Parts: sequence; structure tokens; C-alpha cells
Amino acid sequence: MGLQSLDNLVRIGQLKTEPRNIVEVTRMLGMARTRLEDSRLENLSLEGRFTSAYNAAHAASLAALRWHGYRSENRFTVFQCLVHTLNWPPSRWRVLDTAHHKRNLAEYEGFLEIEESTVAEMCDLLPGLIDDVQRLINSAP
Repeated sequence: MGLQSLDNLVRIGQLKTEPRNIVEVTRMLGMARTRLEDSRLENLSLEGRFTSAYNAAHAASLAALRWHGYRSENRFTVFQCLVHTLNWPPSRWRVLDTAHHKRNLAEYEGFLEIEESTVAEMCDLLPGLIDDVQRLINSAP
């Protein structure tokens, strides 16, 4: 089940192998869909919408990693692995990387400066991410 690049990350301690759990993967993808819906609620603050979009991206990205039989404790690694789990080009997953850096500034330094365009870009990207993970689930024997 392992992809060579992901197996290399296991060897250096960035990922752990864990058998696929389709119930867990499906549940994570459902969470991603709910968070995406939340991120589009106009009555939420911009920060709240950003957090919802970020959490949707993380849940869907982690679901893709879990589908392949891996787990990561590092949120950034989950996004970086999209190049391997879903064949995403860097231009797509780097949007999530940028969001991750903004999230870390908020969580660890109390600084959150979000533009409407950041949330919009994430909301535009997320349906494709969710669809790509759903295709993985549908392809399972």
C-alpha cells in the first residue's frame, strides 16, 4: 500500500504507518464537508470562516493520508503529502501551506491577519480536495 516517498517519511519519523480505516477516512471527509459549509457562512467572522476552511483542508488532507495507510502528527506534513496522496501539484498544496503558516501565527503568537481573498481561495480549492479524496474512497475494493 505504501508509496515510496511516504515510506521514506516513515523512515525519518515524519509519518507512521497505520492500517487504513475506511470508517475513519469517511468520517474525516464528512467533517471536511461540514467545515467547508461553515467557512461559507456570511454571519461568521472572517477569522471564524478562515478557521473553518483551514480545518476542512486539514481533515480532507489527513483523510487522504489515512486512506493510504499513514498518519502524521504534524499538520504541515499532511499538506505536503498531498503531492503523493492525491498527485497535487505544489501550486495547489502551497495555498494550504500559506494558510497553515497563518494559523500557526494565530495559535502560537496571537496574531491573525486574514484577508477575504485568503478564505475565498481556500473555499475555491476545498471542493476539489474533497472530491479527490472521495474518489480514493470510491476506488477502494
